[in-house]
Amino acid sequence: MSRNFNYIFKFTLLIPIVCFFAFPYLLSANSDKVNREVMVITISGVINPVSAEFIQKSIKKANDKNLEAFVIELDTPGGLDASMRTIVKEIINSRVPIVVYVSPSGSRAASAGAFITIAAHIAAMSPGTNIGAAHPVGIGDKMDKTMAEKATNDAVAYIKSIAEQRGRNVKWAEDAVRKSISSTEVDALKLNVIDIVAKDLNTLLNDIDGKKVKTISGDKILQTKNSIVIREEAGLRHKILNLISDPNVAYILMLLGFYGLFFELTNPGSIFPGVLGGICLILAFYSFQTLPVNYAGVLLIILAIIFFLLEIKIVSHGVLTIGGIISMFIGSLMLFESPAPFMKLSLAIILPSVIATAVFFTIIIGLSYKAQKQKPVTGSEGLKGLIGTAETDITKDTGRVLVHGEIWSAYSDEPIAKGERIIVEFVSGLKLKVRKQGG
Repeated sequence: MSRNFNYIFKFTLLIPIVCFFAFPYLLSANSDKVNREVMVITISGVINPVSAEFIQKSIKKANDKNLEAFVIELDTPGGLDASMRTIVKEIINSRVPIVVYVSPSGSRAASAGAFITIAAHIAAMSPGTNIGAAHPVGIGDKMDKTMAEKATNDAVAYIKSIAEQRGRNVKWAEDAVRKSISSTEVDALKLNVIDIVAKDLNTLLNDIDGKKVKTISGDKILQTKNSIVIREEAGLRHKILNLISDPNVAYILMLLGFYGLFFELTNPGSIFPGVLGGICLILAFYSFQTLPVNYAGVLLIILAIIFFLLEIKIVSHGVLTIGGIISMFIGSLMLFESPAPFMKLSLAIILPSVIATAVFFTIIIGLSYKAQKQKPVTGSEGLKGLIGTAETDITKDTGRVLVHGEIWSAYSDEPIAKGERIIVEFVSGLKLKVRKQGG
């Protein structure tokens, strides 16, 4: 009995000692579990310098925090080659595993989006999505046959190198560029274009848990199950810049800039229209840096505005207005030259804008110009041409007249008898120069 008591006593003393040494390890393990974080961003729309900058900064933040993974929820029709290559380089050189998730259902990773998805450490898609159609298109100047072949070969070499590095279907990647093929998520998974199909983000994180990926810093086994999801939202600056990079918005900003500046020039001192017009033009020019602008289209639009202004001062019986409408319509169609539909202006924007511009310049500015040319009706200028009556005999030096219900001092180059009707020629100080009516 005494021996058993000794064992129990020693075991009781041992428990706190074991707990003392084991507690830090238990706390550390629990801490690792709590601190497993995954950053998620959403890219929906054209791949341009704004979206490239947002992805760049977000990946850098994920690397600085040494997060478990970084997820890009992607839905894009494509975009600029330079912006796509910037994003791909960031993905390839990231220490944190990058997961590109084509989501939600109905989304696509077309053109530049296909390159970005294939470059990811883990490529995933939602049900009801598609990927592919990565044939390069001429952004800006039209490509001749030789240039188109060079661009295609360059894009093929690039996507093949990415697919080889990630162990994905190289033949499919080449066909996506050369033949513009596109695949559903089911076919993409069978063809080894992507790694997984997941219905939502939580399912994706659970399914990729335990997968081994190769990053620039070495192999890493993902531990994403039950991880904390951090959603990184684009800042106000990125949202505004992304909005004005839309071709339709850039077009409207350009027209508003022209409206504001011309209104300020025709009505000096208004200030507000000039300030607003200047801001809109600067924002439009920023947008033009990210868009395939055809400057012949810009010149045609400027020519149209000149025609509208000339119509105000020149009697052309509507010829200048018709010429302005035609010039502006053609210029608007030519403004952004690209086979990609997301880089073109919508007719629903062009037609109302052309009509509104024609109305603005021919009616609003026209009325303003006519108002400036009207004869003054008040002050000394308003007295010119008025008819009155001689109150006294008028000579070269003295006399008085009744004009507009007021008696004025007056003089005339010819003698005028009292009671005769007179016309005011001009005003000199407080004295009128008059002549006989009908003289």
